[in-house]
Parts: sequence; structure tokens; C-alpha cells
Amino acid sequence: MKIFYHTSATATGGRDGRTQVDDGSIGFDLVGFQNNSGKVGTNPEQLFAMGYAACFDSAMNHVAPTLNIKPKKSSTTVAVGIGQKVDGAFSLDLDITITVEGISVDDAKKLITKAHEVCPYSNATRGNVEVRLHVNVIETFDL
Repeated sequence: MKIFYHTSATATGGRDGRTQVDDGSIGFDLVGFQNNSGKVGTNPEQLFAMGYAACFDSAMNHVAPTLNIKPKKSSTTVAVGIGQKVDGAFSLDLDITITVEGISVDDAKKLITKAHEVCPYSNATRGNVEVRLHVNVIETFDL
């Protein structure tokens, strides 16, 4: 595989510590998702949701021209759940909701399906994480 981009981040203290991109450009104080301490911060699932949403929306923009589909705009929301499986291991659960404007429902489904095939986050989670795709189409018309 040809690598186009590489980055790294370091976390200390786990879910109640801090994580930071190694170049210092961004960092977050972390809190567990069951935080009752009053400490302000974010959790890894929120960071994953943000990254996946941005990546999936970019994947749609990347594949749209190859399908000759031209949405006026799009947005992607990723809801991340975390839970424990029967075997005791922990796993994520994802609902991805894509809103597109100015294309048909059929075109939206084609676009989302293709984006899900090329998105690196989708490829990383495929077969490992429960993922459900949802679509909202905003129809537009000229008067």
C-alpha cells in the first residue's frame, strides 16, 4: 500500500488522562464516558465519531464525480456506542446518518454505498463493528 499521509498521537493516563497529536497541533483532556467526577473533557468515542464523520463525508465528495452524481451539499453524523459482547470483550456500535441535498434517494444510496466501500474508517471497521447506514435526502427545486 502506498501511504499518502501519516500522523501519530500519544495518550497518557488512559480514558482519564490526555491525548495529543505528536506534533502538538491538537490535544484533549480525556474523561471516561461514565464520568461523574465533574472533570471536563472528551472521550475516545467522541474523537472516533468526529474522525469517521469527516472521513466518510470526504469519501462521498471523492466518489461523487466518478458516479456522475452532484449533490448540492452533504453532511455526515456518526453516532458511536460502546458495549460489552457476550464473550466479555468490548466493541463499538455505529450509526452513520448521511444527509444529502439535491439528488434522488436512489443516487444518494449509490453514493453512500460507494463511499462506504472506499472510506478508510469503513474499511477498518468492516466485519469488526456493527454499522448501520441511514440516509436523509433533502429535495430541492427551483420556482
